[in-house]
Amino acid sequence: MGHKKNIRVIISGGGTGGHIFPALAIARAIQKERPLAEILFVGAKDKMEMEKIPEAGYNIKGLWISGIQRQLSWQNLSFPFKLISSLWNARRIIKEFKPDIAIGVGGFASGPTLKMAASLGIPCLIQEQNSYPGITNKLLAKHVKKICVAYEGMEKFFPEEKIILTGNPIRKNIIDIENKKDKGINFFKLKTDKKTILMVGGSLGAQAINNAILSHIQDWGNLEAQMIWQTGKMGIEQATVATKNISSIKVHTFIKEMDLAYAAADLIISRAGAIAISEISAIGKPVIFVPLPTAAEDHQTKNAQKLVTKNAAVLVTNKNAEKELFVTTKKIINDEPLLTSMANEIKKFGVIDADDIITKEALKLIK
Repeated sequence: MGHKKNIRVIISGGGTGGHIFPALAIARAIQKERPLAEILFVGAKDKMEMEKIPEAGYNIKGLWISGIQRQLSWQNLSFPFKLISSLWNARRIIKEFKPDIAIGVGGFASGPTLKMAASLGIPCLIQEQNSYPGITNKLLAKHVKKICVAYEGMEKFFPEEKIILTGNPIRKNIIDIENKKDKGINFFKLKTDKKTILMVGGSLGAQAINNAILSHIQDWGNLEAQMIWQTGKMGIEQATVATKNISSIKVHTFIKEMDLAYAAADLIISRAGAIAISEISAIGKPVIFVPLPTAAEDHQTKNAQKLVTKNAAVLVTNKNAEKELFVTTKKIINDEPLLTSMANEIKKFGVIDADDIITKEALKLIK
């Protein structure tokens, strides 16, 4: 099969940056390998992929699909209709686009899309970012040919013969931070003689991290360090008011220039989503994780715990964040030997070519 062959690829999934960013990384790796490849994304209507994928220059079709609410909710009544509608529309999209392969990255839309692709005889591959798989990927496991995972021990959840350990695809431009520290300091209007803490709560923000900062705002302001704080849309108003007279804390709704933020940081405070962990491991920066406990099967805590047991990260629980986050940060930020040792340990978990490995596996499946 020559490099000039025009292949058609559907990539499906989304809901959060943790699914969208790997999807984009895989798309770019496919185009690097096959410049003529035609790629179509399939996402869930009203989710962030409908905005982020076109921004990145790709076409996307939306399905009317959402998850089942864990609590009793009237929204669950519409789920069977959404599922039937999504299966029907996914089938129509696949028949029109005629893909050579379908790739699922987790999230609501990938369920109906890959189920239909498999039923139409199209080879399918899924990528599981977490140490505990989401329900969509668990259901799809029997229909797909290959399952690319980021953690060892996944045969507990998936057929062992289908598993390939690849690591998580991450945005190459984001982890390209070499020699960018000064640029990052200038970009965020920071001082060169102070340590920098980067606080990120994922693409949507993190209430517990925001509250932990707001409730001790003067302490954070008096800390012998400066901060870049990504609040998310929900937290920006309160954060802006609270930091009006604190010049050492720079607040942002969302940081697009993550490479510069990572480059400037001496310590990171973050949720423990799989992609955040993969990016922070790749750049080798010390980190305090505050896992989101409501993530499916508490997978963020499981993700973080794998690093904590190797002294590669520190964990503060969501419920103790208000009480412990500032104290823990203050203790770590000026402990130079600890910062160095954490950076060295987490770097051992870094994988930077997962997108290329997944692309090679996908191309092997195309007849």
